[in-house]
Amino acid sequence: MFRFAKAPAYLLISALLGTSLAAPANDLSSLPDIGTAAASTLSIEKEMEYGDAYMRIIRASMPVISDPLLSEYINDLGHRLVANANDVRTPFSFFMIQNRDINAFAFFGGHVAIHSGLFLHANTESELASVVAHEIAHVTQRHLARSMEDQARKSPATLAALIGSMMLAIASPEAGIAAIHATTAASAQGQINYTRSNEKEADRIGIATLSKSGFDVQAMPRFFGRLADQYRYVSTPPPMLLTHPLPESRITDSRSRANQYPAQRVDTSQRYQLARARIVARYAGIDSNAALDWFERQAKRGNAVTLDAVNYGKALVYIDSERYDKAHALLDPLLAKEPNNRFYIDSATDLDLHQKQYDRAIARLESAQKANPNNKVLRLNLANALQEANRNNESIPLLTRYTYDNPDDPNGWHLLAQAQAANGRRDAELAARAELMALRGAWEKAIQMYIQASQIVEVNSLDQARYDARIDQLRLARQRVANL
Repeated sequence: MFRFAKAPAYLLISALLGTSLAAPANDLSSLPDIGTAAASTLSIEKEMEYGDAYMRIIRASMPVISDPLLSEYINDLGHRLVANANDVRTPFSFFMIQNRDINAFAFFGGHVAIHSGLFLHANTESELASVVAHEIAHVTQRHLARSMEDQARKSPATLAALIGSMMLAIASPEAGIAAIHATTAASAQGQINYTRSNEKEADRIGIATLSKSGFDVQAMPRFFGRLADQYRYVSTPPPMLLTHPLPESRITDSRSRANQYPAQRVDTSQRYQLARARIVARYAGIDSNAALDWFERQAKRGNAVTLDAVNYGKALVYIDSERYDKAHALLDPLLAKEPNNRFYIDSATDLDLHQKQYDRAIARLESAQKANPNNKVLRLNLANALQEANRNNESIPLLTRYTYDNPDDPNGWHLLAQAQAANGRRDAELAARAELMALRGAWEKAIQMYIQASQIVEVNSLDQARYDARIDQLRLARQRVANL
């Protein structure tokens, strides 16, 4: 329903590096217990601190997709896999970056990013899940911390230097690996070997997670093999193949491991199809004609579920290009067939708001909330619809509660800042914008905004006490980051 400007710059992200203890390919029960490795180098608590700091940098420097529907989908998929993974020691969060390159990456603290381009190349949900399961394995096996531990044993480099090098490797593979070599005097061949062994380890553990989660284990070797064939002779392969090398031995190994699991038919879910259609319509970086052509090609090869997703995607294109009659013709039958489908509810509400049918949009969302009162997508959409209808006094309590429940979601703070500004509450607007700045690691700006808010309100009031307390919290957070 609502979209925000993306940061114009983004960084190329690498896979995590580390050592490996590989199990024999023919013995599923002989997986080593290596999840506790690296504890002497970096604690789980410290990993989470680094992960939080880097996540703030990502929000400020990359085009993170803030679409509530897509965030809900990718987190549901990710947590389905995490629920069936071993050695989980941190919370996990999943997010998407608008980038047509095929890539995914994971870093400290259970953060996993997926490029939107993956949806364009993964033909099934299991193929997408295979990439996510692989990245989850990098985190649970602590590949980054284990690599630090190995390098620290081999050289007198300080942990701070190692962390700096590895964080740079996350941001830029070439520069980061060069920094690791300069810091540790490790041989280039040794680092390559760590990378390859970690990738195979993540494949092996990822396949086990796929099986437990009810996905097709053959999806991993199938997807890897297709990518290797497609980019075998190109001069510049996609980032995923630079950071996750696909030699034939790795593909063969993943296929051999997948063959040890029982074959099962796994259908791609409708939610995956709808999420994919939404990405093509709004986040693929193509114009409306190209998007419509893509949907037409899909329609020629699809089943009933695919056709519904095609019509949904085309309806989004028509909404965004202000062809509302065409959008209604496609979307109304879908909503009639599945009135509780949040993808359809969201888009129908888009249409309502574009056509200034505010009461209809609000009624639609309030009705949907009765069946699912705590759903984040519906809560945000209702708050937005109320603001569009100039009913900010009603949206502010909803957003105040939402930001309390979801303090790391920029969507809630953005809407709350807008609503407070519309109501003339400059202090509350500044406070909400300060939280946005803090989520991007802009500590000084956040503190200054809270100072301004504190100066506006009545002296010794409850609001001033609350703002001053938050200033103290932000200063402590800034200091913690400075001491990492």
